[in-house]
Amino acid sequence: MKVEPFIKHKAQQLCFYLRAFWEGELPFSELELFFWDTLEEWAQVEYSLEYPYTQRERVFWHLLHQTHYWPEEKLKYDNYLVEELANCTLYLEGKGICPFDCIGIRP
Repeated sequence: MKVEPFIKHKAQQLCFYLRAFWEGELPFSELELFFWDTLEEWAQVEYSLEYPYTQRERVFWHLLHQTHYWPEEKLKYDNYLVEELANCTLYLEGKGICPFDCIGIRP
């Protein structure tokens, strides 16, 4: 698999999982499992170090890392963090503008 199709597919899934978590329909453990599964699948992606990032990819990696970095309570109840991450999901879904402070990097 190539980078762009991978990011497109996983971004849709990540947005779905994160929204379900915020709505109380998905336990935090499933969000964590999604993180690790995504990294495992990324290991199968073909790319070179010279392959440029797109803004979409940067936002995706930022959002994915944030969901793993912050504890469950903060991800669910910190209004500032939730708003920041919700803006990322809107952008990944094609419904918002690109957040300026997302500098996600590939693992």
